[in-house]
Amino acid sequence: MLRASSRAAASYAGAAVLAREVESRMLERLQYIKLAPQRVLDAGCGDGDGARRLAGAYPEAQLLGLDFAYPMLRTAASRASWLRRALARDRVDWLCADLAALPLAPASVDLAWSNLALHCAGDPLPALKELRRVLKVGGLLMFSCYGPDTLKELRSAFAAGDGAGHVHGFIDMHDLGDMLSACGYADPVMDMELITLTYAGADALLADLRASGQANALAARRRGLTGKGVFGAMRTAYEALRRDGSLPASFEIVYGHAWKPQQRTTDDGRAIVQMELQRSRKA
Repeated sequence: MLRASSRAAASYAGAAVLAREVESRMLERLQYIKLAPQRVLDAGCGDGDGARRLAGAYPEAQLLGLDFAYPMLRTAASRASWLRRALARDRVDWLCADLAALPLAPASVDLAWSNLALHCAGDPLPALKELRRVLKVGGLLMFSCYGPDTLKELRSAFAAGDGAGHVHGFIDMHDLGDMLSACGYADPVMDMELITLTYAGADALLADLRASGQANALAARRRGLTGKGVFGAMRTAYEALRRDGSLPASFEIVYGHAWKPQQRTTDDGRAIVQMELQRSRKA
């Protein structure tokens, strides 16, 4: 995933239609939550569009844009015009790091935001633990990620002519909710929706996925080149789904948010008991 994201740095902005739409829907949800953060982390910031929109929503906050692909961060920083930089209006600090190893102090962030990035972590659990670690008590985690029905048409079309996996799986909404609870988040809220994009053909979909840095991350994927016969069979199978001149591509979008509560146990499971001692005075 890192290599694919790095290669897509130059083409991402033109291909990130879905990411922009989900970003807008997340910002709409955020409007209904009372929050005045001093420090906001965009975890998996891509080309920085979401970080800048968050800066606009919270003009008093410090914004951190973090991504594991350095070429993507370079693109994000370069998108700020020289005038905005000269006037100190580009208020985003860019960090290159992995979601599972955040270079931030504990309890240093009020809002952790992640738009369609958790799947890049492979196993989201370590990333969710890290995001909880850097959140302040009372801080909010808000994220979106892909669900299991994402690219179901492409997966089915490849399966029609080849037994190898070409589309990696995504974690179910309920499993993500269980992870939030296991990490110690409070009041997790999960929901999902299906967004369908349409394409002129299967090759246009594949080109869009490559341009936006989406790659097959299956551990058991075929490491060599996929033959023309496999792609030919996939295109034929996909054509059976054509409606009104276009091919559908489904994306299951899972949304989640949760809060960091006051810690009641230590990391090894022992209960934290707060005691208040009062001294008695002798007359």
